[in-house]
Amino acid sequence: MNTNFAVIGGDLRIVKLAKMLADDGNKVYTYGLENAEELKGNPNIIMTEKLTDAVKNVEIIVGPIPFSSNGKDINSPFSDKKISIRELMHIINAKILIAGAISPEVYDLANDEYIEIIDIMKREELAVLNTISTAEGTIEIIIANTNKIIHGSKVLILGFGRIGKVLARKLAGLAAKVTCAARKDEDLAWIKAYGHIGTNINTIGENLSEYDIIINTVPHLILTEERIKYVKDDCLLVDLASNPGGIDKKAAKDKNLKLIWALALPGKVAPVTTAEFIKDTVYNILKEIYKK
Repeated sequence: MNTNFAVIGGDLRIVKLAKMLADDGNKVYTYGLENAEELKGNPNIIMTEKLTDAVKNVEIIVGPIPFSSNGKDINSPFSDKKISIRELMHIINAKILIAGAISPEVYDLANDEYIEIIDIMKREELAVLNTISTAEGTIEIIIANTNKIIHGSKVLILGFGRIGKVLARKLAGLAAKVTCAARKDEDLAWIKAYGHIGTNINTIGENLSEYDIIINTVPHLILTEERIKYVKDDCLLVDLASNPGGIDKKAAKDKNLKLIWALALPGKVAPVTTAEFIKDTVYNILKEIYKK
């Protein structure tokens, strides 16, 4: 069964998503994407000039990932317009909003307007699939920012969650010597079961001097100023964690270390594949909604 969607704002992933939804036979009304040339001329895409026209004939609204960067306006890099969160929430009264990385303040506005919000970034299937793009993007960063091959390099991955698991496997497949650091005994056991070297994240210190590449996946400070002093001068640091990250950036700069803070890699390195993952997740959400 085809669905009418409104797609409001968003980056290249959302542009690709709008096109994919339209190519599947859905009617897609857009606003805040007027500079996305590839959406023009598609018979199933209606590019509206008013926000009200985009949402009036739909029940499902797809918004940006992340939803907002400043807490006031939604992210809309393909538009010259500013779309305020408050205006959007008022106009989409009593509808369903699917977007990503949504702040608690937006949920409060949604309650006032009887809007059902679904944060797609909290969906397990999307989180798992996004780790693939993140891992491949990290490898691309390593190749571009080191003067050594990955084969034989000593790599330390801080954290053994979704990203840590996939990244460790891919790097090991490139013959890197991979060590994974975790706190829980269960995670350390899984690291061993996967064939990697394990170390307790609480005890890292002087041993940091062994590594050519250190990658952080933990969303709180791990590589402190005290620990960074042990990192060797030509080590590449890659931080994949969201703000404020897991590596003391000032300490890394003071030591003149190369640090890459790589946020939102899936959308940067593989927008088409990421859009496919988002589309599949949106369809899963619709199946759940219409079962109720």
